[in-house]
Amino acid sequence: MQSPFNGIRSVTLAAAVILAAATAAYAHHGWSWTQDGFFELRGKITAIYIGNPHATLDVDAEGEAWRVDLAPPSRTIAAGFTEEVAKIGDEVTAIGHRSRDETEKWMKASRIIVNGKTYDVYPDRVPPA
Repeated sequence: MQSPFNGIRSVTLAAAVILAAATAAYAHHGWSWTQDGFFELRGKITAIYIGNPHATLDVDAEGEAWRVDLAPPSRTIAAGFTEEVAKIGDEVTAIGHRSRDETEKWMKASRIIVNGKTYDVYPDRVPPA
């Protein structure tokens, strides 16, 4: 005979897993996880991802592996940055805000420059001229 608590336990466990996953995904959504001042990162692209929830670049900056969050894919593509305009090994300059947790090599870019072309993925958040 199966205990009625097994069903409750399974539902509770599933809810906890879903909540943990949602919390982790939300943790790097928006700008609250970033520092206030502008940050600039230069390096070589090691990976390009155009997908949800954000487009990302992995960047090797002087031997350190960084993750650069861009805008959501529709906004990143609207800014002109697609997988076709950059490739692994290209030099990139990312300007935006780094994580408040400085142990993370993670930033959110408002502007990236690749192959001499500037892409403002968050034009309302680029540094003043």
